[in-house]
Amino acid sequence: MQVPSGPKHGAMDYERITIDPAKMRGVPCIRGLRIPVATIIGQLAASRTAEEILADFPDLEADDIPAALEYAAAAVQELELPLTRPA
Repeated sequence: MQVPSGPKHGAMDYERITIDPAKMRGVPCIRGLRIPVATIIGQLAASRTAEEILADFPDLEADDIPAALEYAAAAVQELELPLTRPA
């Protein structure tokens, strides 16, 4: 499993996040399932509640949702994202 690490924070252990090149082309997923972290984050961004997400993905466990958020937060700290300035 690869995890974000860098000058802002050390490597962290993400027990619920797995990266397997043989599954989902190596994108970070929840516990080896074919549920990408990005899917969970997208659901939350669409104002879905944890209960709704868990109902739609019966293989998920309640602790998977905050784990996905924690992983995503660490991952974006590693990237320099291009931002546009208002004209």
